[in-house]
Amino acid sequence: MIINLLSDTVTKPTPGMLEAMFKAEVGDDVFNQDPTVNKLQSKVSNLFKKEAALFCPSGTMTNQLAIKAHTNPLDEMICDQTSHVYQYENGGYSFHSGISIRLIHGINGKLTPEDIRKAINPHAEWYPHSKLVVIENTCNKAGGGYYTLEEMAAISETCKKHHLKLHLDGARIFNALTEIDASTQEVGALFDSISICLSKGLGAPVGSLLIGNNDFIFQARRFRKVMGGAMRQSGYLAAAGIYALDHHIDRLTIDHQHAKKIEQALLSSPLIKEVLPVYTNIIVFKLQPEVTAKVFIQQLANQQISAIDIGENTIRFVLHLDITSAMVSTVCSVLKALR
Repeated sequence: MIINLLSDTVTKPTPGMLEAMFKAEVGDDVFNQDPTVNKLQSKVSNLFKKEAALFCPSGTMTNQLAIKAHTNPLDEMICDQTSHVYQYENGGYSFHSGISIRLIHGINGKLTPEDIRKAINPHAEWYPHSKLVVIENTCNKAGGGYYTLEEMAAISETCKKHHLKLHLDGARIFNALTEIDASTQEVGALFDSISICLSKGLGAPVGSLLIGNNDFIFQARRFRKVMGGAMRQSGYLAAAGIYALDHHIDRLTIDHQHAKKIEQALLSSPLIKEVLPVYTNIIVFKLQPEVTAKVFIQQLANQQISAIDIGENTIRFVLHLDITSAMVSTVCSVLKALR
């Protein structure tokens, strides 16, 4: 059996989730007539105390819809240089929205209010208009680190003061919420828009949601259509998302505990130069200079463990609901034996 640590996107639907999908009542979502999609959108908007939500195929789409709806061409977006909207969305901010980007070299993928203030452009005809701030919680490429409620609130206050829109790439926001003392409603109050992913730690096969006020979601719905993201009987997928929200949030702490166990095994390996602090379900570590990522990944593959490199001699493991305690013990044993 393969122990797949490539990502938390590799999960398969559980039996209960499959049953919910088979039983879903569906319609045509393009006409707002899929009752299960409508139920999911209402559930999520109420969860974050926002007016509306929009079900989409992917988190890349929800992020890009937010950027498009919040900005105009020649505007500028501020984000960390490790952020998903910059690293892994194929330059969509320029392709779809015609905007530029101001990159911040934050600590562990996180921005501070001072970072944002310094990044705001002067009002002049030769500068793009600073319009949007995007933060990622948790921070994927920075090892799953998270913003506390107080840190997010300080950023929100700064954005309001400087008339900047604030979007949360909350692909793994529920991982963050298991570690901080905050509710979804408290988080929702801080942002103009939020993207959440159902197909990562929550274990659904497909889907993300964009959350905001009614006018914003109406615009996003129009842009979803022109991007080809409008779906028909998508209630089968929405049913998986409802099941995930009802059954898979509380178990995220198990993934975090598994990650900490693997962290300890990595720290004892002579092949590892550095392990970034492990906060949630993501482990990022650097190999010794004489160890190449290609060779290390092949050594793991020889032991039926899948992983990915995310930079020069840098490897990422991601824990998820398909990884059992027995699998974690196997991974630890393999890491300790590698030479």
